[in-house]
Amino acid sequence: MLKSFLRRPGVQAALAALVGRYLAFALRTTRWALEGEAHLAPHAAGTPAVAALWHECLPLMPALWLHIRRPGARVHALASRHNDGRLIGEVMRRFGVEVVHGSTTRAGQNKGGAASVLALLDVLAQGSHVVLTPDGPRGPARHAAPGVAQLAALSGVPVLPCAARTTRARRLPTWDGMLLPLPFGRGILVIGEPIPVPREGWESSLPAIEAALTAAALRAEALTT
Repeated sequence: MLKSFLRRPGVQAALAALVGRYLAFALRTTRWALEGEAHLAPHAAGTPAVAALWHECLPLMPALWLHIRRPGARVHALASRHNDGRLIGEVMRRFGVEVVHGSTTRAGQNKGGAASVLALLDVLAQGSHVVLTPDGPRGPARHAAPGVAQLAALSGVPVLPCAARTTRARRLPTWDGMLLPLPFGRGILVIGEPIPVPREGWESSLPAIEAALTAAALRAEALTT
């Protein structure tokens, strides 16, 4: 009964509003610093990127979206079609992020996955940024599904490794150990060197993408402990 209740559109909208307001308060009362500004600068100026981060960082990343936003800029995020993905999508919309529903775990493997890849290719071609969590929606944590490399290869847009941490956060008991920011902390955004992915043999880039995302996450952890 509880699951059925939580699926109701009105309930999901109320939850999204509540979570969105809380995150806005927590993130805006956090003192943020940025490491890797040189890596971010071309994309903040308008060059599209596939910004990739581990799923655990997702509640912290609106702080990055505020950095890369500019007049006329658009940011699209891929969210799963599951109930939790739809809720996350509603929250992200409250931060000015447009949502494409699909999954990197199924990219190119069925009609739904292929449709989401085509939609993301279209927005990249229009100059929008795309945000992906390559280990979502179900894990395993910190293991990149192939969709992130496939999208970068087909679009010719590099993967931008990202991570975030704050000194005040709670790790939730979820499969990814998702981080819930608390107010009045000190935060760090870490941006790694962009990773170009060749159109031929794109699969060989997956280990480098995975290593770069983990390195960014570990760097963010080190700077906030």
